[in-house]
Amino acid sequence: MAANPVVVCTWSGSQDGIPVGAEEALTLGRRVASATEAPLRWLVPGPLPEGALETAGRFGADGVDQLEDAALESFSPDAYVAALAGYCQQESPALVIFSQAADTRVVAPRLAGRLGAGVVMNGVGVAVGEGGGLEATASAYGGDTQMVYELSGAPSYVVALAANALLPEPAEGGPTQPGCRSISPDLAGVEERVRVVEQARTEGPRLEDAEIIVSGGRGLGGPENYKLIEQLAEALGGLAGASRPIVDEGWVDSSQQVGLTGKITRPALYLAAGISGASQHMAGCSAAKTIVAINRDPDAAIFRYARYGLVGDCLEILPELIRAARQ
Repeated sequence: MAANPVVVCTWSGSQDGIPVGAEEALTLGRRVASATEAPLRWLVPGPLPEGALETAGRFGADGVDQLEDAALESFSPDAYVAALAGYCQQESPALVIFSQAADTRVVAPRLAGRLGAGVVMNGVGVAVGEGGGLEATASAYGGDTQMVYELSGAPSYVVALAANALLPEPAEGGPTQPGCRSISPDLAGVEERVRVVEQARTEGPRLEDAEIIVSGGRGLGGPENYKLIEQLAEALGGLAGASRPIVDEGWVDSSQQVGLTGKITRPALYLAAGISGASQHMAGCSAAKTIVAINRDPDAAIFRYARYGLVGDCLEILPELIRAARQ
């Protein structure tokens, strides 16, 4: 008898049509499925992204399951939870992996509650433990540490994989040839209890995908000085970010916030100007290959994480960096 499947569930297409985080989640799903000798299925509620079968094959999925219903064509929490619960009750997956985002923060815990399943958020990995059971590793305490949870005692488990927790890794040995099943869930009587009055819209490049990020914090002194962050980011060919305090004070839009409650990034270069280095902020940038810090306080926590540090006033240093970058 085949082992219960490992299911990766994603939705919301990115600029190239494939849901954000799908490749990372499929990478983790394939590792778990291979270790437990279980089939790997990719579950997509709503419209099937263009290129989904090619992506599924490249990452070693055995099949793609599409949940088709008019109520799933755009994100509707109650309909999504009902559809996913019906699918899981029928397929009995051992593990459901989500790519963590605002939508899945709503759906994953509710699905786990509906199924009586264990749930782990902020996941960074899942592996088979010494006793043969699954263990989920998750970021905790603002990213300062990691916790390992033994997955035992429940019929199934739900894990939400944090953004940029791992790098996508296509399957070895070439792509598979997954089939596609279309499933019509029973959504009769499901009514949405929350109505979206205005959908948030984001355009242009995403911080999560940026190779170079220049971020500013309270050390800039005032909102009028944030232009230095934007100018240096432009000169370096990167994007401008921000710490939570200056977002809360209205200096910049929340879409530019880096940190535990903002964007989780993995750039090649992260330059932090006037940022103290609180654990909540570092949770969003600690995966950077190189961190450069500018701060007047030589004892600032940010210097513990930085490969290169400049002790000084960022209002004096940033103009010089902009001038050098533009030459």
